[in-house]
Amino acid sequence: MKKNIILSILAVAIISLGAASCTKWLSENPTSFIGPDSIEDSEAGVDVWVAGVYSNWLDDMFRWSGFPFVLELDSDYISGPDWLMGNLGAGNFQSEEGVMNLWKKPYNLIVDANLAQRKVAEMKNVSDDYKDNALGELYFQEAFAYFLMVRAFGPVPVIEKDVMDGGAYNNGRNSVSEVYAHITKLLEDAAGMMYSASDSRHKAGHVSAASAAGLLAKVYATMASAAMPANTPMTVRTGNGINARYETEEDGSKVYKYNPLYTNIFLKTDVAGYEDFDSDELYGKAALWAKKVIDGEYGTVELSAYDDLWKASNRDASEFLFNVQSLDGETVYCTQIHTYYAGYSASASSTTIQSGGWIGCTYNWYRLFDEDDYRITKGVRHLWQYYYQTDYDGYFYYPESLKSYYSTVSDGNFYQYSADYQCLAFTTKYSDVKDNSANYTDSAWPFLRYADVLLIYAEAENELGYQDEAVKFLNIVRKRSNATEMTTVAGKDALRSAIFEERAKEFACEGDRRWDLIRWGIYVDAMNAVMYDDSGINKERSAKHLLFPIPQEEINSNSEINTNNPGWN
Repeated sequence: MKKNIILSILAVAIISLGAASCTKWLSENPTSFIGPDSIEDSEAGVDVWVAGVYSNWLDDMFRWSGFPFVLELDSDYISGPDWLMGNLGAGNFQSEEGVMNLWKKPYNLIVDANLAQRKVAEMKNVSDDYKDNALGELYFQEAFAYFLMVRAFGPVPVIEKDVMDGGAYNNGRNSVSEVYAHITKLLEDAAGMMYSASDSRHKAGHVSAASAAGLLAKVYATMASAAMPANTPMTVRTGNGINARYETEEDGSKVYKYNPLYTNIFLKTDVAGYEDFDSDELYGKAALWAKKVIDGEYGTVELSAYDDLWKASNRDASEFLFNVQSLDGETVYCTQIHTYYAGYSASASSTTIQSGGWIGCTYNWYRLFDEDDYRITKGVRHLWQYYYQTDYDGYFYYPESLKSYYSTVSDGNFYQYSADYQCLAFTTKYSDVKDNSANYTDSAWPFLRYADVLLIYAEAENELGYQDEAVKFLNIVRKRSNATEMTTVAGKDALRSAIFEERAKEFACEGDRRWDLIRWGIYVDAMNAVMYDDSGINKERSAKHLLFPIPQEEINSNSEINTNNPGWN
């Protein structure tokens, strides 16, 4: 595999992953650059190496619209307009730029991390604890990059050395088990090396020991669920949108009728590459590492109050174990996450959407919730206006059931519902930004939250036979969102499905759903149960869609990789 042999350029001024620490990294002119051999042997030099690797998430990934969409659009509950969803969202992965970047961009980070690890380890004028913490941060980032890739592509090359230190230019694919062995080794080392979340030396916005332990729990749960026996049942509430239709009411009005939300029992299929894993052993490890985080072994970590959770001022809260943040008005370290999920306005004082606000969840997803759950009462946009509606004082509302209310409102405005991509369950998670009128502005992508650790612990405890413990921690997440708490244990299968559904509700629009469907071996069944979603997007899938295709240019240039994933040319 041909990769950069050095960190091509390191910016002296570079963003970390937290708003509180942004000003520290921006103390120098952002256009000042230095080469890797010029970085001094000091704590400041260590910081430059660490920040250089962090910067990959923004400048190399999230700055461009390929991320997070390559992680997000291919799932049963996500929808949007055809021009956006027509490739990734409709299963057309071949030659898709986002898929190609999911291969290339994490490897850019991995190569940079390998070099940074070597350079930091060689420093003589830095204390051991400072170096260890920095190395732990670098290990974490490398592990996360591999975790993204092994779930997307299956076997991938493991690169442990940069070519300046004896590494190879071309690398063959390592087995799934070998990739996970590398990931878990990196994370176990990182958890023991980094500062705890409560340590005064820990920098706001950086990952901590709790981040490594939390990700380790998620990695083990991913391996464990994928290794569960074939035919393990999972109940999923979903429906086929292809026959959704308008019906005429007695008063002559037209009402859009959705198909019923069917209760489907899907039977797990084997997940390729995970067949030899021991599910019980791995769930034991997932529970162990999740409980370490819960018990505060790596510092105090807690859920944010729901009303604070998605505020920009809360991005450094302990719940966000790995949160990729960006800056407003900066051409290198900004994103379009706000544009795609919330939309930007014509001016800072306006609430009218000038452009964007395209990605949303389907009505199938919306119907999963209790009616008073904050995740839909506060977490979904219910009334909004696009720029083209201003001429006639028009507004869209959601869901369609609000028609009974808005039909009685006589304030001179025209309230409407549209049974297409214009009216989806649009999240409010990415609405709070510094400049609401900017296409590129500050936002954050929550790769790993404490809520995930709690639900992983509940999942693991259920599979290990401790249903009461599982319900307890499931309810911690549900209580935060004002959802009805579970009071009885209906058995392992029913509780497994309840936890799985809770993940769909809690982590909507956070890039998790596709990977949950795949690790449980129900992706094809769940997607085909939808067929066509609210926007008319094709959700029909086959076995080849379980893995993304390896970019053809990688196969052409890498003598160690000669074939693609099954079903892809």
